[in-house]
Amino acid sequence: MGSTSFNAPSLKLILIVVGTVVALHVLTAMALVFIRPLTPVIQPAKAEPAIEIQLVTLAVETEGSEITTDAVKPTKALKPLSKPAAVLKSKAKSIPKTAKTSKPVTATKPVVKASVKSEQKNITPKLETQANTSNVAKNEPFSQYIQQNSMTTAQADSLTAINEGKMLAAQAEKSAQEAHAKIMRDAQAAANAKVLRDDAQQIADAKAVQQVNAAKEASQAAARAKTASDAKAAATAKAAAAASNTPVSFNASNANWTAKPNFNFPDRAKRGTKSGDTFNLVLMLQVNKQGSIDSVRLAQSSGNATLDREAQRQVRSGKFRPFMKNDVPVVGNVTLPISYAVP
Repeated sequence: MGSTSFNAPSLKLILIVVGTVVALHVLTAMALVFIRPLTPVIQPAKAEPAIEIQLVTLAVETEGSEITTDAVKPTKALKPLSKPAAVLKSKAKSIPKTAKTSKPVTATKPVVKASVKSEQKNITPKLETQANTSNVAKNEPFSQYIQQNSMTTAQADSLTAINEGKMLAAQAEKSAQEAHAKIMRDAQAAANAKVLRDDAQQIADAKAVQQVNAAKEASQAAARAKTASDAKAAATAKAAAAASNTPVSFNASNANWTAKPNFNFPDRAKRGTKSGDTFNLVLMLQVNKQGSIDSVRLAQSSGNATLDREAQRQVRSGKFRPFMKNDVPVVGNVTLPISYAVP
């Protein structure tokens, strides 16, 4: 089994990753398109109440003088301010200096009375500021300030919305990158797992092949051992057979003649017979390792003694191929049946 590298992700997995990244980018672009920036709303400047300013001069204190109550006019109470002090200060600075104030009230000639001298010290000046309504209404820098503040707030809101949109886009991009990184990590992990599985399969296949080869070698070794044992046994049997002269019995079908004798019915045996008569006998032959007949013995008579003797004489003229056992020539006892017919 050939080894294959699976470090690179498959084409299908790469297409899935690319499609996911493109889809996330498209969703991010659509989100940015549908986010509507806040349009600045310019609120009209509210007309602020005029500030009234009135200056009152103090009467000059003179010893022994007497101040009449008609010399000082009663002052009006200050109106509550709707703006903080810092805004009022800026408004006061923006008022032109050409505005004229009312003429100071001049004190009348003092009337010296001893009885009111002590009460003179308790009189404190009161100040009430009242701006000129016509001048404040014409104060253009203040309305411009309000308009600029309103525009600045709208711009800040618009910038905040844009920044939030950018943050959302960045978060979406970050999420897309994290998803892409996760997909790549999963793909790499899957590829590594497949490589490990392939390596394990290759190792298992190699072990199986080794086991099969080992079994074949063991079988071949056993066959060689058996062959050697058989050869040794055969050699031993051959040696024993070659050294032994013990006869081994064979049938006539196992006998192969190299020189077959001529079995003819002898004339001397025709006495008392008729033409066509048949005589059967059985001879027991002992054949040596060279195939020659050493001895002949009558195992079954034909009933004609002359024919029996003539058959034993005729068979000695023949010769056999050596009888073999375990590829070794041995001494054999052959049972040979013979049939004679009277001519």
